[in-house]
Amino acid sequence: MSSVKRGSRLLLVAAAAVLCVGGQIAVATTSSAAPAAQPRASFADDFDGPAGAGVDGGKWQHEIGNGGDGWGNHELEYYTDGTANAALDGQGHLVITAKQESVGNCWNGPCQYSSAKFSTPGTFTAAYGHFEARMKLPRGQGVWPAFWMLGDNISSAGWPNCGEIDIMENVGKEPGTVHGTIHGPGYSGAGGIGAGYTLPGGASFADDFHTFAVDWSPNQIVWSVDGNAYETRTPADLNGNQWVFDHPFYLIMNFAVGGYWPGDPDGSTQFPQQLVIDYVHVS
Repeated sequence: MSSVKRGSRLLLVAAAAVLCVGGQIAVATTSSAAPAAQPRASFADDFDGPAGAGVDGGKWQHEIGNGGDGWGNHELEYYTDGTANAALDGQGHLVITAKQESVGNCWNGPCQYSSAKFSTPGTFTAAYGHFEARMKLPRGQGVWPAFWMLGDNISSAGWPNCGEIDIMENVGKEPGTVHGTIHGPGYSGAGGIGAGYTLPGGASFADDFHTFAVDWSPNQIVWSVDGNAYETRTPADLNGNQWVFDHPFYLIMNFAVGGYWPGDPDGSTQFPQQLVIDYVHVS
């Protein structure tokens, strides 16, 4: 497991002058430093720990339930806070497991699937930087893993005015494609602005680990998969709508089941399914 961390460099410019004063030779040096950039907030979780342990509560918090209406998407899962749905595997991974079982209440009655969702609003927020996760995705109709961010002012501004950056979303009916999207006022939900990345040769994201990232700077967000940049968004893409990506956001990772976009699981979908997360790094 590795990632390249980015830092600021301090440029020192020195000048020397040879002066003759009273027959003595003196060397005077002056130096000036370019203003240092403000250090970016950093975050790292490599999910090291004993098999069966839960996530680090100092970094992640559980989001529990079904959100009343399937988190606005008519999803079918119930997110739990137990290690049966999310636990370390003892090999440096967090495994989120979606199971077909009756648990809790969904918008349409008892939930038929359990899973897990984690976020960092109370533990980590950042504006700008390199946000990266290495994951092996689940497979099957109706699965919907995601790695994304929401503006930390959501409680006051509401969604979508707070902004949403979807670093990676995958729907099981497209096993070889992931999507990167931004949502904001005038471009939310199905009107979000984004693009997809498809693996070559008909490969599936469930076959191996892949690295999903954004490089976020003022007025620009660039998405990449395995280091291959495939999408760039700036205020010029918003058709005159407001760019709301200039303040801190927090991290979210979850494994949803069903909903408007992926559709529901069918007889071809095998459970349990797993989202395996190698690491999450921000620098």
